[in-house]
Amino acid sequence: MVAFLNRADAGRRLGKRLAGLRGRDVVVLGLPRGGVPVAFEVAKALEAPLDVIVVRKLGVPFQPEVAMGAIGEGNVRVLDRRTLSMARVSQEDLKQVERQERALLESRVARFRQGRPRLDLTGRTAVIVDDGIATGSTAKAACQVARQLGAATIILAVPVAPARAIVELKEPDDVVCLLSPQDFQAVGYYYHDFSPTEDGEVVQLLDAAASPTRHRGDERDDGTLEDDVEIPDGRAVLRGSLHLPGRCDGTVLFAHGSGSSRHSPRNRYVASVLHGAGLGTLLLDLLTPEEEVNRANVFDIALLARRLTAATHWLEARHDGSAGRIGYFGASTGAGAALWAAAEPGSEVAAVVSRGGRPDLAGPRLAAVKAPTLLIVGGADTQVLALNRQAMARMQAPTRLEIVPGATHLFEEPGTLAMAATLAADWFQHYLLPSRVGRAMPEAGE
Repeated sequence: MVAFLNRADAGRRLGKRLAGLRGRDVVVLGLPRGGVPVAFEVAKALEAPLDVIVVRKLGVPFQPEVAMGAIGEGNVRVLDRRTLSMARVSQEDLKQVERQERALLESRVARFRQGRPRLDLTGRTAVIVDDGIATGSTAKAACQVARQLGAATIILAVPVAPARAIVELKEPDDVVCLLSPQDFQAVGYYYHDFSPTEDGEVVQLLDAAASPTRHRGDERDDGTLEDDVEIPDGRAVLRGSLHLPGRCDGTVLFAHGSGSSRHSPRNRYVASVLHGAGLGTLLLDLLTPEEEVNRANVFDIALLARRLTAATHWLEARHDGSAGRIGYFGASTGAGAALWAAAEPGSEVAAVVSRGGRPDLAGPRLAAVKAPTLLIVGGADTQVLALNRQAMARMQAPTRLEIVPGATHLFEEPGTLAMAATLAADWFQHYLLPSRVGRAMPEAGE
């Protein structure tokens, strides 16, 4: 039974359920790693600060996926006496597991906070968020940590948990759970996309949440515009995040891939590199939250391309040409939509970049693309690399394939996403910015 598209979708739904807390003295605490993408959406919905509360599961020595307890910051420890007894875990084995997990916990605290002070919980409402509960050991430890840090009220909020585990939770003052099946399977069973959350993504989300909140149309002293925008397309309203520098000669529209959104830490990181290169960006959700639930819409490339074209026209009309030349950045299935839109008759898109993309999804339209196109693929992403080579052979526009050594599909390996972002920035600078247009690109790639 799939109930949630991904963690961001679960977080948005959980945020709606918790909407009554908006305006109160609330701190949202995500359980790393998988709970943080959910908590990010909850914090945004509640307009509340986001922090992490770090706990580690204590796994049975010969079967580590089975929890015999958990530990948390502040020397908190929760033990499942029943599991310890059934597994016949000795005190020495327990101490050894705890020593190992305590060392990992401390290193993870340092990595996630990176000098950021822990948010003060004294007298406040702590909303502890995870992507789901299986046994409840880590949730219990997290509640004890929050209580020890002075939280006046503790609310545990999760998308899914077994009904039995919720009944047994005594540590929180309240539990909010969207789905509590009697015949519980596993947390990942209720998600379409339950891919692992990496440490880097946790840090990026915490950084994004810690950035000063900018209201619609907020303009900085240097003239840079930061705007949360709504773009009408028929009955649908598309949401986006717009960044335009004071002098904008080129703007890149982002078409994200399946299971992602405009809040994707990877796309936001790439956008930040483009900002440093003097480019504007518009990160888009090409589907509404209701449309995302239907998996078929994610692969409706014609629909996504039409939405991207509509957003381009909206940007050009709203800013009367001040957005400069237009480029498209597509990731995964979004690359197919970007190339489809670039092939439309009359399209004036000046450059396209695909990161780990599926250009093959643009099908016969590839030959009609006129915009110079850069295809960035991870060297370890062999299947997608083959599809990119096939697509490249069908294209008539100037096209380059850049392979990032050692990178897999999501560019999670250290340094690989930074390399992809730099390649994209160089490409867009060359084709979008007047000072670079007309110069020859250096030879590289395939």
